[in-house]
Amino acid sequence: MELIAVRVELPGNTPVVVLREVGGEGRLLPIFIGQPEATAIAFALDGVVTPRPMTHDLMRDLLEELGAKVERVIVTHLEEGTFYAEIQLRAGGDQHRVSSRPSDAMALALRLDCPIYAADEVVAEAGLVPDDDGDEGDEVGDDVVEQFREFIDNVNPDDFAS
Repeated sequence: MELIAVRVELPGNTPVVVLREVGGEGRLLPIFIGQPEATAIAFALDGVVTPRPMTHDLMRDLLEELGAKVERVIVTHLEEGTFYAEIQLRAGGDQHRVSSRPSDAMALALRLDCPIYAADEVVAEAGLVPDDDGDEGDEVGDDVVEQFREFIDNVNPDDFAS
């Protein structure tokens, strides 16, 4: 899968990440996520470096310090409208699978430049087939970039305080 965009769905102002199937029908897989995760993903897409590490930067740094390598993240299944994911990593010669929210797994994957996958069953159930003219993905990407820029222009660090 290719992460093509983060955008805000109106009227609820709900962030959504859009994955596109590489190969096949090029289906789009929209996954609704939280505001902090949308910001983390957007920062990674834009190469934004914060003065202090954000949570996903910390996760990356911890894994690297411990010699663990994230091999891939996978959106594994969809249950009652909720997506589930796993982070597959190798540490000390052993392979490990860690349950994760898809948004956290993607934010980490972007920081580590590792591939993102989605189970065939997930894409079959929730994937959207783009129009036959082949331009929908580009239009989605352009629209998403514009909406994301608007989101970043209006985001306030206090929005993420706990």
